[in-house]
Amino acid sequence: MTTKALDRITVDPAICQGQPTIRGTRITVSVILRMLAGGATVSEVVEAYPELEEGDVRQAMRYAAWSASDELRSTTDR
Repeated sequence: MTTKALDRITVDPAICQGQPTIRGTRITVSVILRMLAGGATVSEVVEAYPELEEGDVRQAMRYAAWSASDELRSTTDR
């Protein structure tokens, strides 16, 4: 995956205990994913967090998919 594909996600140990967040915010990827898993639409997430754009939410989903597939590869390589 290219750097551009995840350029909205930042990880900084000084922000939200190093959890992945949407750049320039303290909104974690996990908060977005929990809303989506609970049935919220992308539009509803953006409505709940007006500082987000639709692209931020979609990139959070891409990050989660990338992270899960990377974790899966790591555990199956043992």
